[in-house]
Amino acid sequence: MKILLYFRSMRIIIICLLFLLIPAVNNAVVGDFDAGKAIYNDVYTAVKLAETGLERNIFDLAIKGLKKLDSNGKLHNPNIVTIADYSQSSNRKRLYVIDLKNRKLLFNTYVAHGRNTGEEYAKSFSNTEGSLKSSLGFYITEHPIIGSHTGFALLINGVEKGFNDNALKRAIIIHGADYASENYIKRTGRLGRSWGCPALPTVLNKVIIECIKGGTCLFVYNPDKKYICSSSLLN
Repeated sequence: MKILLYFRSMRIIIICLLFLLIPAVNNAVVGDFDAGKAIYNDVYTAVKLAETGLERNIFDLAIKGLKKLDSNGKLHNPNIVTIADYSQSSNRKRLYVIDLKNRKLLFNTYVAHGRNTGEEYAKSFSNTEGSLKSSLGFYITEHPIIGSHTGFALLINGVEKGFNDNALKRAIIIHGADYASENYIKRTGRLGRSWGCPALPTVLNKVIIECIKGGTCLFVYNPDKKYICSSSLLN
């Protein structure tokens, strides 16, 4: 009888311990999940991106595509995202390099669009070789190169079929250009234009390339309905 009572008591103690442990286990799972999400949580507010002119919905789209690329093992460094916001005037500092892990805006500067994409504003986009237009969508950065005309530059691989997957064939690269500067804006009222490349101020070109090279996410945005509705990374 005593043995029976002993085993019953032990069973009750074990059940009680299990009930105590279950919340701890659940909290550990939730904690791990939250830790995985924390890299993106409220970065927009923490970095004060609204003050720079980048709208929240554009940032959210960039993160949505980045997460999908990262989950598919496409990114070597998912902690850095670069956004070229071609909805803004070329007179604005519309390129953003954001450190998601440390919640810092690393660079906010000018970026030029393609010659046939528009003048002050980017309006028309293409994936066609020889179009001299910018291409929308998500890219993965590769390694730096030395271009015969551009100097130090960065290869970018377009990963959205039909929108920018001809980027390598078209030699669309990130490079520095004198026309992507404040002085050029003062002279002409807008930035100069490239042959389709996202061209940067020469003074920042190398340091930005060194920061984003080697498998980070680049998002070239414009509220183009065809792209927004058809992008496999946004839908």
